[in-house]
Amino acid sequence: MDLNRQYAKHQQALMGADCAANDDDRLAKLAKASRIAGRISDFQHGLGAAAACAWSKAQFANSTQVKAGFETP
Repeated sequence: MDLNRQYAKHQQALMGADCAANDDDRLAKLAKASRIAGRISDFQHGLGAAAACAWSKAQFANSTQVKAGFETP
């Protein structure tokens, strides 16, 4: 897995959510970011990477926000 590419895709999805045309589009982009974060987390955990714990915590927070239909700044 190319982590730099995945991090970039994750960041693009988050930035896209910031300028989404409507709530449905914003939630779709946040969900995409959450899926990407999940793949990154799985990969890091598989390697036993120290960053995996922090990334998993961030992904969990994003996932909770998407399900609730909002995000915090």
